[in-house]
Amino acid sequence: MADLAKLVEQLSELTILEASELKTMLEEKWGVTAASGGGMMMMAAAPGAAVAEAAPVEEQTEFNVVITDVGPKKINVIKAVRQVTNLGLKEAKDLVETANALVLEGVSKDKANEAKTVLEAEGAVVAVK
Repeated sequence: MADLAKLVEQLSELTILEASELKTMLEEKWGVTAASGGGMMMMAAAPGAAVAEAAPVEEQTEFNVVITDVGPKKINVIKAVRQVTNLGLKEAKDLVETANALVLEGVSKDKANEAKTVLEAEGAVVAVK
């Protein structure tokens, strides 16, 4: 194993040009790229390790509203389901009596949060997924 203290001392003596050349050599050797930030930061990977690029995170645009528990006020929850959907009384009742009932599917974040607020006000436990 290398003497780390000696290595730190040697790296500290590098000029900016030498540090830049070292960065380029390490990028080629390890198959990585240096991250820019405050000072010189290098992404290090174990030699021979595959480095995967981070996939861009897509913001979720469609949400599902699910009743996980009806709570003690079942009739009020049925009314709330009718309010946030266009279901009839029987369909809303059947939906509420179903475990993990999907109330709304593929709706906007605002509409999902609005439905969640209405349903939770009547005692239901709601998840937005």
